[in-house]
Amino acid sequence: MGLSLSLSPLALIVLLACFLECNGYGFPFHQHHHHPRVAKHNYRDALTKSILFFEGQRSGKLPSNQRVTWRRDSGLSDGAAMHVDLVGGYYDAGDNVKFGFPMAFTTTMLSWSVLEFGGLMKGELQNAKQAIRWGTDYLLKATVHPDTIYVQVGDANKDHSCWERPEDMDTPRSVYKIDKNTPGSDVAGETAAALAAASLVFRKTDPTYSKLLARRAMRVFEFADKYRGPYSNGLKKVVCPFYCSYSGYQDELLWGAAWLHRATKNPTYLNYIQVNGQTLGAAEFDNTFGWDNKHVGARILLSKAFLVQRLQSLHEYKGHADNFICSLIPGAPFSSAQYTPGGLLFKMSDSNMQYVTSTSFLLLTYAKYLTSAHQVVNCGGTTITPKRLRSIAKKQVDYLLGDNPLKMSYMVGYGPRYPQRIHHRGSSLPSVANHPAKIQCSAGFSFMNSQSPNPNILVGAVIGGPDKNDRFPDQRSDYEQSEPSTYMNAPLVGALAYLAHSFGQL
Repeated sequence: MGLSLSLSPLALIVLLACFLECNGYGFPFHQHHHHPRVAKHNYRDALTKSILFFEGQRSGKLPSNQRVTWRRDSGLSDGAAMHVDLVGGYYDAGDNVKFGFPMAFTTTMLSWSVLEFGGLMKGELQNAKQAIRWGTDYLLKATVHPDTIYVQVGDANKDHSCWERPEDMDTPRSVYKIDKNTPGSDVAGETAAALAAASLVFRKTDPTYSKLLARRAMRVFEFADKYRGPYSNGLKKVVCPFYCSYSGYQDELLWGAAWLHRATKNPTYLNYIQVNGQTLGAAEFDNTFGWDNKHVGARILLSKAFLVQRLQSLHEYKGHADNFICSLIPGAPFSSAQYTPGGLLFKMSDSNMQYVTSTSFLLLTYAKYLTSAHQVVNCGGTTITPKRLRSIAKKQVDYLLGDNPLKMSYMVGYGPRYPQRIHHRGSSLPSVANHPAKIQCSAGFSFMNSQSPNPNILVGAVIGGPDKNDRFPDQRSDYEQSEPSTYMNAPLVGALAYLAHSFGQL
């Protein structure tokens, strides 16, 4: 008599379920053991949108496959003032200036997202690589002359006195540069990092382009190191207070060298890190990672060389990276991070979400390195596992996507409720298709000051986010909370790829 005849229908269903879900020992078996199978969020949808956002920030001649169709060509004579082609690149946020410092950092973080988690991105990998290439094509133009980097297009003060679409802008497209006489090791070091990281992204699919990026990265780093100084000394009136270099340039030299070491495997860079690491601030307790300060990112990146590639000479970077992790763990000794009542990491009132996305990315990346080396973090006697790091990162991303007291998604176009009045010129003004006539500089302010929702949805844009008490007014004039930026989205791309994959959505 067959086994099936002696079992009730219910028992059969249970057995069948176990057959599908269990391994040979009758225990539930999941490939991805860090999370339960059912996710509250559609991380795959959020990933698609987080990458799409970059198309809305494009400057220059838009390609035929442009998906954000309310945008048109803009800034087509950028660089002409200096007889150099600076067409392309990204507007960093809600205005029409191209700032090289945050653009380079954005490119580095998009590249790092793809290097760590691109293998999980499936169909989105191509879009992510195009977002990187839009940045690197511009950075190659900005570094075309040796010992010179064009670091900004547009006069920010004049740009900010208008509210106009990028397609209409008539404010001066002044070009600003660093060179031997007005050095900028910070922006040059970050540009070298971006080119080096991207060279790894294209190594297999476009080796010629990859080699060009790597060679340029080496040349730019040499310039950064040889002519030292912060770029906001020589360009103070232009870059401050917008992207003033507050943390100095030492962090970018260490970060640039770390990326060149990873990209080229040239022992020169390892030697540079060993000789200069301490003087460049490797052990400092500054636990903020963003467009200005790269110390923590460099520590995590260099800890990989020790943890995964077993480079003993970099062993101290695991300790430095652990110190950063311990600073984030609520209740752990040395914990210094502030969280809102609703659980969001809170660093500062202006564009706080950039620290949430960059920290989440670092937590997931470090968890990956620790897992591959079978290691944990030790915080003064408390053991913190990679699983714990992943759960902290997931909680931050979930808050951003809507698990918060206001049930508000801070990614535009994701979820049922998201910000309607973001501080962004192109999104808040009628599109060229709907309003072909030019909207003059000051005429745009009537749209800026209106309470109507933005007519063009900048899908995927992550904005500054709530205040320290989880409050968010959704006011267009409130740029601290309502403005999106490329460097808020870039690290989130990697985090979302990881989460979408671990919940079986990719």
